[in-house]
Amino acid sequence: MNPNHSDPEEGFDPEDGAVDDRPPSKSMLKRASHQLQDLGEQLLAMPDARLKSIDMPERLRDALDDYKRTRSFEGKRRQLQYIGKILRLIDAEPLREAVATFQLGHAQNSLALHQAERWRADLVNDEKNTLTQWAEEFPGTDLQQLRALVRNARKDAAAAPEQRNGRAYRELFQFIKKVLEANDSAGGPPVADAVDDDGEDGDR
Repeated sequence: MNPNHSDPEEGFDPEDGAVDDRPPSKSMLKRASHQLQDLGEQLLAMPDARLKSIDMPERLRDALDDYKRTRSFEGKRRQLQYIGKILRLIDAEPLREAVATFQLGHAQNSLALHQAERWRADLVNDEKNTLTQWAEEFPGTDLQQLRALVRNARKDAAAAPEQRNGRAYRELFQFIKKVLEANDSAGGPPVADAVDDDGEDGDR
């Protein structure tokens, strides 16, 4: 081995202040390109209203709009590549942060809806025990109103399919959802008026 030969990889320490100025490999460029196209797909998956609120260059916004208007598979593929090229020319980090924030909020909202659905099912199927548990977790809730909503939902479930309208189920769900949201916002048990009059039962 030639003692004067130096391996560009040998002895390189990223902590010693040295800068690796070697050009990126083809695999690195390809991986970065795919990541930017993935970011483009994530932006396209966001609701239009949310997408409009994100600050981005107009050419990127136009490219995203053009993609949505494109119908052919090949046209979409080429347009997505074009979106990736635009993202390579700009600072994409704020867009990544916007996507991450949206996805986190979406996941939290999905979890909240799942929790509300679980409470509703448990209340309808096992009112006594679940009401006791609910009262312990949310002591400020109007239990009289909750019992009325549960009773109506159970009547609706027992009715013949052609006589069901689902209103009682929706009202119970909205009541539960609002209490859970109020509890999360306050960081503790909600007060009795955390739910507005829209979900109240007509018998009260």
